[in-house]
Amino acid sequence: MREVLDELDRRWRAGETVALGTVVSTFRSAPRGPGASMLVAQDGTVTGSVSGGCVEGDVYELARAVIEDGAPVLQRYGVSDDDAFSVGLTCGGIIDVFVERIDPQGFPQFGALVDSVRDGEPVALATVTEHPDPVVRGRRVLVWRDRDEGRLASARMHDAVVDDARGLLEAGRSGTLHYGTDGQRRGEGMSVFVNVFQPPPRMIVFGAIDFASAMARLGSFLGYTVTVCDARGVFATEARFPGADEVVVQWPHRYLAAEAEAGRVDKRTVITVLTHDPKFDVPLLEVALRLDVAYVGAMGSRRTHEDRMARLRETGLTDTELERLSSPIGLDLGARTPEETAVSIAAEIIALRWGGGGGRLAETAGPIHRHEEPAVGHRQ
Repeated sequence: MREVLDELDRRWRAGETVALGTVVSTFRSAPRGPGASMLVAQDGTVTGSVSGGCVEGDVYELARAVIEDGAPVLQRYGVSDDDAFSVGLTCGGIIDVFVERIDPQGFPQFGALVDSVRDGEPVALATVTEHPDPVVRGRRVLVWRDRDEGRLASARMHDAVVDDARGLLEAGRSGTLHYGTDGQRRGEGMSVFVNVFQPPPRMIVFGAIDFASAMARLGSFLGYTVTVCDARGVFATEARFPGADEVVVQWPHRYLAAEAEAGRVDKRTVITVLTHDPKFDVPLLEVALRLDVAYVGAMGSRRTHEDRMARLRETGLTDTELERLSSPIGLDLGARTPEETAVSIAAEIIALRWGGGGGRLAETAGPIHRHEEPAVGHRQ
């Protein structure tokens, strides 16, 4: 829903009725993951996508019907459909799309959801997508770490969903939960999609050089909140890094240590060290490699890398900690320019996140998409 949130909020505040189609489950090589959404307004305007074009036409027609009658619909699309090539996923995947009507009367808590997302407060939206009672289908509850808003059909159902939604909220993962019709832990008949909204992950780029400017632009494009940090104020300016959300003038290792101490560095954070200057790199990497983050990479030649590793061993870092360092940084793409190098670094971050090998897909076999996210912070 995040991709259509601004448009949905605009229409909700204007009192309009819209339909929202959301991917709630995927199987095999689905083009988009759970949470991908497509909004259809009463005037026919479409915002967002659930499949990159495969089934949007059929979801559009469902959405128009849902706007009219208000009854939510859970629809499965895939190559097993008889009309696979007309409304199915010709790429081979299967997706479940839940289409619901949203308006101020039916979803009065929506404003609180938007406020939390914009304030960076983690929040989850739990929606009943399957239930034998049509009155229960489409019921929603907002869940925060310390409170909830909205009410499901029974206390047992509500308590079970809120408890499990908090678990997904802590894990930072959206997903579908299954229960008995009254929220029984062991049973079937009710499905609930929990859409988790976490603040965007951070990318911290150290070194105010031209490569950092390209990295900041690409990091922002990929959805990271980007900070550029350098101790040299003459280089670390907002004018030189328009793609960054924040430019900080401070010694890198002190800044990173303070951010970690304040709880602003987590398992999703990626750190790129582009200075290739030992007086900055070594104390910074000594801090970074002891943190539980998604990625730490450092720029430099192979000779620079060997010298850096020797210096880091002298600081007392263990072999396990040193193995977490991606150096020389990036994948072997033959990159030359700052922009090409930024793509190389981003490609390595993505590959490590999802367990990709970094090779050409044309030379591999098996599923293209990996649906289970590996443990972050380690090479696969």
